[in-house]
Amino acid sequence: MEVRHNWTVAEVQTLMDKPFMDLIFEAQLVHRKYQQANHVQVSTLLSIKTGACPEDCKYCPQSAHYRTDVDRERLMEVESVLDAAKKAKNSGSTRFCMGAAWKNPKERDMPYLLDMIKGVKEMGLETCMTLGMITAEQAGELSEAGLDYYNHNLDTSPEFYGNIITTRTYQDRLDTLSHVRDAGMKICSGGIIGMGESASDRAGLFVELANLPQHPESVPVNMLVKVKGTPLEDAEDVDPFDFIRLIAVARIMMPESAVRLSAGRESMNEQMQALCFMAGANSVFYGCKLLTTPNPDEDTDMQLFKKLGVNSEQVAQKPDQIQEHELLDRVAERVAARPNKDDLFYEASV
Repeated sequence: MEVRHNWTVAEVQTLMDKPFMDLIFEAQLVHRKYQQANHVQVSTLLSIKTGACPEDCKYCPQSAHYRTDVDRERLMEVESVLDAAKKAKNSGSTRFCMGAAWKNPKERDMPYLLDMIKGVKEMGLETCMTLGMITAEQAGELSEAGLDYYNHNLDTSPEFYGNIITTRTYQDRLDTLSHVRDAGMKICSGGIIGMGESASDRAGLFVELANLPQHPESVPVNMLVKVKGTPLEDAEDVDPFDFIRLIAVARIMMPESAVRLSAGRESMNEQMQALCFMAGANSVFYGCKLLTTPNPDEDTDMQLFKKLGVNSEQVAQKPDQIQEHELLDRVAERVAARPNKDDLFYEASV
């Protein structure tokens, strides 16, 4: 399998329609050719500015257009962000992602954002931000500060996009990705499955991503988290096998990219997640919340990794020099002794 940039929707739909076992087998072959087997990168995502977003994305509880339970909060203090990054590293994360609910960052916010990037980089973590649309000048500032990745999802196909968002065009998103690439940063861009799109739209999303001049280094594949108060709160559930197929398709189409199993994991059982890893997912977000939506807690993830023989990538030893297999053993003991995980949930924006 060669790296390509000339996929067609019809070709991808044919790939999606392959017998399930054949598709997973092909994806696993591609995965082992281009990626390290049995390894999953662990990333932490923190909401550094929550709620009151002027965009009308129908899936998003942070939109000011909808009445949800998300509280509006100002941009976090730099020190609070760095404290969260330190905790994330000590829990095993190798990348720290910072998300702000903005249409675009204001110039007055840039100095604080740059200090966050520099502080997290000094800890030896990869850095990622998602701040909405950015200009070429802002992209240059972020890159100069040391930002490794910038996240800006395409969300869905160009044809279905207008059904989900009206306050930002598809071309706006592509322009931001161009600014990011031109500034020398890596791109994190994917989409959301389960918003009412057709199979053709799902194929179209991956065609847009795979036909970029350079594939995104990271491709998050989200399963819609239905939030009360948003227009998509009653959307139909995604068939698990359809979702796993899409992970496999992403791996085959973008063999050198990290395919991230992102939002929606809280509703996936261990078996579904395991099949996603088999299909080519090799990155997850770690921690009890993704911005404002639930996510499996760290101990649960580490226990699953242990069952699968998967080792999370580490950028450095833990402060107490615990080897990874010893950490997994201790985590398994803690999980077995813990009666209830509900107490572990925290508000990621605090």
